[in-house]
Amino acid sequence: MSVTAFIFPGQGSQYPGMGKELSNNFPVARHIFEEADDALGFKLSSICFSGGDDELKLTANTQPAILTASIAVLRVIELETGVKADYLAGHSLGEYSALVCSGALNFADAVRIVRARGTFMQEAVPVGTGSMAAMLGIEKDLLEEICKDSALGDVVSPANFNSPGQIVIAGSVSAVARAIETARNRGFKKSMLLPVSAPFHCALMKPAAERLALVLDSVSYGDMLVPVFSNVEASANSEKGRVRDLLVSQVCAPVLWEQSVTAMIAIGVTRFIEVGPGKVLSGLVKRINREVATFNVEDLATLKTLTA
Repeated sequence: MSVTAFIFPGQGSQYPGMGKELSNNFPVARHIFEEADDALGFKLSSICFSGGDDELKLTANTQPAILTASIAVLRVIELETGVKADYLAGHSLGEYSALVCSGALNFADAVRIVRARGTFMQEAVPVGTGSMAAMLGIEKDLLEEICKDSALGDVVSPANFNSPGQIVIAGSVSAVARAIETARNRGFKKSMLLPVSAPFHCALMKPAAERLALVLDSVSYGDMLVPVFSNVEASANSEKGRVRDLLVSQVCAPVLWEQSVTAMIAIGVTRFIEVGPGKVLSGLVKRINREVATFNVEDLATLKTLTA
């Protein structure tokens, strides 16, 4: 019998129309979107189903939208397939979806938290002053050294360890540009600036972390029925008392995605099911280990891959 991990996507996986088909076909999915609308006091469902790309790309909308679409898919999987997870993980924002799945967070609380989180992250750094870039083919230790050499009093550091040879850096515009130039001078020509509105998972996000901590203080946490691999530690957490601190740390700390997937495989996970919009994480898992089975579920067609 396969050991299964549900993995939940983060920012960048959103697209107009996500969740609409499942919502039209399954009351349990429709209810999740209605619950999100009620919790937020506006029609998030309309932004997901019929909003424009620009509206969906606003971080304060993106984060609750992806969370809601992911949990809608999760509820359909639970109802229609009976497939259960032995472990959970999510990429950045996706960790909140994993925590809802585990029972640590109530969905309505989670959608309000990530709406605030998106706002805080956007407001932490003035638009145009921070950036992120994917650096390809550079080992972790060398890239950390390149970032240190390029900072020159500014902030630039690894933000996402996504897969072998794909690490994202974040920081001030000038420091990220210097890091790209330093890498090129050392023979690493492949890099790509990312179309993001803020430099996530670096020290510039400290004001967002401080504001988020206050929101998380007011939330009650449930018992965790399934362990969640945290982005910060890349290890399984089953203690509800640690959730708040891990989520606060996550805002400024790098996302240890490659390390999390490797750790899950090491304890026997053989099947990864990406729950929610897109298949970014499925692709990363395949780059980390080609032997494991990967699925993504986001609509009727992909749902059938699990029920077949």
